[in-house]
Amino acid sequence: MNIRQLGLPLRAGVLAATLVASACGGAGEEGGDRPPLAGSPIGGAFELVGGDGDLVTDEDFAGDWRLVYFGYTYCPDICPTDVQRMAGAYSQLQEEAPELAERLQPIFISIDPERDTPEAAQQFASAFNADMIGLSGSEEQVAAASDAFRTYRAKGEVRDDGFYLMDHSAYIYLLDGNGDPINFYDHSQSAADIAADIRKWMGA
Repeated sequence: MNIRQLGLPLRAGVLAATLVASACGGAGEEGGDRPPLAGSPIGGAFELVGGDGDLVTDEDFAGDWRLVYFGYTYCPDICPTDVQRMAGAYSQLQEEAPELAERLQPIFISIDPERDTPEAAQQFASAFNADMIGLSGSEEQVAAASDAFRTYRAKGEVRDDGFYLMDHSAYIYLLDGNGDPINFYDHSQSAADIAADIRKWMGA
């Protein structure tokens, strides 16, 4: 996957600015710490399709904390690595703090509905953890979900054989039981780092 690091398009630049600005919040909540994404416009309503073909909305996760990642199943490198870290953090919580894991739902959302059927998205997610939910949908549904989370995605050049890569932002988002954004994680944070941070915000 090609994630642009220089000359980012405006959409990706806006995402980065949103995350940086949100992460500069001060103290005051959660025992003196304000969630890095508190008050940011990340997250919101969405309608996608699950692996069984049923409609899945944000309301289906009401009351559950969520780990959300946007990627695609044909991604050759970054997505599998990121989803493995997300699954690793969740698995660590399952082992060390099962009471928290029961309140947390890991979710993989495809940004490539042209190739990723809902069934394919679920198979991809389940390969990392049986409890992870994989979602896809129509182009319109995926675009709306991507917009809600302020993610960047763009289809790369199509080769003669029809193969292409997707250019996209790569963050794991943590949302609370109300669907409000709490924090985000990038490639610099290990599964253990993510698990520890989740425990902090979930109150354990």
